[in-house]
Amino acid sequence: MYVGAVEFDLLLGDVSSLKEKRSVVRPVVAELRRRFEVAAAEAGHLELHRRALIGVSCVSSDAAHVTEVLQRCERLVAARPEVELLSARHRMLGPEDE
Repeated sequence: MYVGAVEFDLLLGDVSSLKEKRSVVRPVVAELRRRFEVAAAEAGHLELHRRALIGVSCVSSDAAHVTEVLQRCERLVAARPEVELLSARHRMLGPEDE
């Protein structure tokens, strides 16, 4: 079993409140879940208006599949015009990581 995770550090556009931030972040998280069947959530920078950290994880018996799904997630987030992807930190755990 392979477990992959990626953290997206995002800079949000013209956002001046936490309510506006939620209106930008929620659709991104929902689309990641729907399109790629991954676990996704806002996982950091919760108190900042213009920053967001979204965490995504995927589990599979094939490491290449996990890598491909997380790369597709990254491309989707990078293509969103309302956010700027500052960084994406990938991690992979496999059978040898016991």
